[in-house]
Amino acid sequence: QVQLVESGGGLVQPGESLRLSCSASGNILSFNAMVWYRQAPGKQREWVASISRGGSTNYADSVKGRFTISRDNANNMVYLQMNNLEPEDTANYYCKAVAMSLSYWGQGTQVTVSS
Repeated sequence: QVQLVESGGGLVQPGESLRLSCSASGNILSFNAMVWYRQAPGKQREWVASISRGGSTNYADSVKGRFTISRDNANNMVYLQMNNLEPEDTANYYCKAVAMSLSYWGQGTQVTVSS
């Protein structure tokens, strides 16, 4: 069983930045990919960004150019650097570890962008 713990959320103003962290209890290299999702109130959970075991990254169009996903394999950490935040980025952000037949979710961290 792998546990994922997100942190780094908070309340920021539009245009500001936040860095989310996802700490894994297991070796993240054992997973095919590490992924960030988000869910805004009243909306479905949506994919934000992913990073493969090999380091390839992909982003949702809505965050491309503003968000950067990265990983620290030695410390089993995954990050989401979020720049130029917009009110539309307000959501609970979740980290997910994806294996061949299993996946694990964290409990989420809240990001609120408001003036």
